[in-house]
Amino acid sequence: MSIPLTPEQGASLLDRVRQSVATRVVGQEATVTDTLVAFLARGHVLVEGVPGTAKTLLVRSPSASLGLRFARIQSTPDLMPSVVTGVTVLRDPARGFEFQPGPVFTDLLLGDEINRAPAKTQAALLEAMAERQVTVDGVSRSLGDLFTVFATQNPVEHEGTYPLPEAQLDRFLIKAVMPYPSRDAELELLARYEGGFDAERLDDAAMPAALTASEVTSLRSLVDGVRVAADVRAYIADITRSTREERMLALGASPRATVSLFRAARAVAVLEGRDFVTPDDVKGIAPAVLRHRIALSPELEVEGRTPDDVLAALLDRVRVPE
Repeated sequence: MSIPLTPEQGASLLDRVRQSVATRVVGQEATVTDTLVAFLARGHVLVEGVPGTAKTLLVRSPSASLGLRFARIQSTPDLMPSVVTGVTVLRDPARGFEFQPGPVFTDLLLGDEINRAPAKTQAALLEAMAERQVTVDGVSRSLGDLFTVFATQNPVEHEGTYPLPEAQLDRFLIKAVMPYPSRDAELELLARYEGGFDAERLDDAAMPAALTASEVTSLRSLVDGVRVAADVRAYIADITRSTREERMLALGASPRATVSLFRAARAVAVLEGRDFVTPDDVKGIAPAVLRHRIALSPELEVEGRTPDDVLAALLDRVRVPE
């Protein structure tokens, strides 16, 4: 059950979550914001970062702070779809077959190193991500409105991996990139370990919920009421369409990307305590929404350009509404 919130109250609740996560995750404020935007907008997140940048802790912390159920799948080349979705088993001949649910039946599912899972297992997540349900033995089972996938992948190690196809990448609302922390953040991390904190101890990584279930539901409802003016909607469409018209891109953003940018911008407004979207909201979150939905031409790849480089140039060219 949700309770009515003002934009200011929503921003205050979300700031409480940020502060709670900051007690565990150091120096990744932008990535934490991206994950909150995706959750508020009812979207899924792909987190990319080199090993040791606290990707798993980043996912565990918001789930605990938001009071969500959490489950983890460690992807491997032999991971079967039934391990993810569940399987029908015969426990007692008198009772017949029973469904044993897999880890996908949770609120927040961490797919660790998702690109190490084979294609058929990655495909098993498509229905869950798109429709928040899974079908096993012809029976569809709901996963609940809160179901969210947080998947991680390593950008530098490709041996034994299965790159996500464009159809599945497009299901992720946001692709968050976790950089190395700053020097000050790394020193703070060392100070915490000297004080006894250890992220590898589950008790240390755990935290009390910062919000109630009704507050979480109310925050998502607040996003639905955020206003987007006609000129800002046109700006959103112009940004995604510009990626399709860029000759140096092999693939532009889909219409789903346009809707995703719209949803994400509304969530950003809630984080800022407003009930309306500004062009800056759109421009600020656009790289996270679009970087995994475009494909560079071979020429740009040879030059060492990145999707963020191309998006920055496009965002500078698209006219911003006044």
